[in-house]
Amino acid sequence: MGGFAIGTTEFATMSLVPYFSKGLGIDEPTAGHVISAYALGVVVGAPLLAVAAAKWSRRTLLIALMASFALFNALSALAPTYHWMLLFRFLSGLPHGAYFGIAALVAAALVPYDQRSQAVGRVMLGLAVSTVLGVPAANWLGQAVGWRWGFAVVAALALLTVVLVVWLAPKDRPEQGASPLRELSALANGQVWLTLGVSAIGFGGLFCVYTYVASTLMHVTGTPAWGVPLVLAIFGLGMIGGNIVVPRFADRALMPTGAALLIASAVALSLYPLAAHSLVWISIDVFAIGFAGALGPVLQTRLMDVAGEAQALAAALNHSAFNTANALGPWLGGLAIAAGYGWTSTGWVGALLALGGLAILGVAVLADRRTA
Repeated sequence: MGGFAIGTTEFATMSLVPYFSKGLGIDEPTAGHVISAYALGVVVGAPLLAVAAAKWSRRTLLIALMASFALFNALSALAPTYHWMLLFRFLSGLPHGAYFGIAALVAAALVPYDQRSQAVGRVMLGLAVSTVLGVPAANWLGQAVGWRWGFAVVAALALLTVVLVVWLAPKDRPEQGASPLRELSALANGQVWLTLGVSAIGFGGLFCVYTYVASTLMHVTGTPAWGVPLVLAIFGLGMIGGNIVVPRFADRALMPTGAALLIASAVALSLYPLAAHSLVWISIDVFAIGFAGALGPVLQTRLMDVAGEAQALAAALNHSAFNTANALGPWLGGLAIAAGYGWTSTGWVGALLALGGLAILGVAVLADRRTA
């Protein structure tokens, strides 16, 4: 539920830009800065909160993070001006990465060692489901009763998450010896940085295509208006399928599964320019690209293996890296489009990013062997 609430606000805000830009009296390019402010909040908040709350119990931290997420989304719904909106979206992003990171650690602690990736996949499943159900619902609310309700509903979902955590999450105590300094030790770990590099670069390919897929459908595929949300929903179904199926393989062979996903992603992305001329083929290809998004639980589990005692910071940093990919992919894709290579060029750019992630993963594997 927490992942569903976070995913809904992260992706739905993009589709609400035309509505809140009009409501706040600003143009759409300026309104786009609101999305950037949220992403910046994620990147800053994930490590900052993980270190600052190192001595807190994980259950208490989850409650505090989701309560603040509810508050700032409620304030976003009430924002009177653009600058207040900018501030509230930045503050809304702060709990995002730390929540996912800590939730993944709690979930992994509840299952046997060889089922950790599956547990993390279930946590991330909320994010995937939000792209199919939450985002269209929030967009519909924005059109039907006003954009502010899109943020108000997310605040309500976040409060529901607080209730569920209080009710269901096991009571725990802060780990013995936990401190901000111990968490910061993750920054001296080369394997942590390599894993974050795989996330920041390898995931960039997915966002490179996803950001411009609607424009590709309209300008290249010639898809009617009803087809665009359908293909976006198919992408979400691919993510859901990946988060259900892939972690089972990751629990048996973590790094080979990560490598296979990056190779599959590179292939699907490189086929995108060819598939874009047919609604059927682009739908199949977009499903495959979404399926490879299951790299998230794989990398989250990898960080548990390499972070030592700095588990909270490493887990939270994965979502900072994820949002770095969310900025890098669209930027590079936009450069290719602006250079005249066409809407489908995002597929080639994305494939190169996936291969870049694969190269970093290879370095991590080689470093592991040398250490062994």
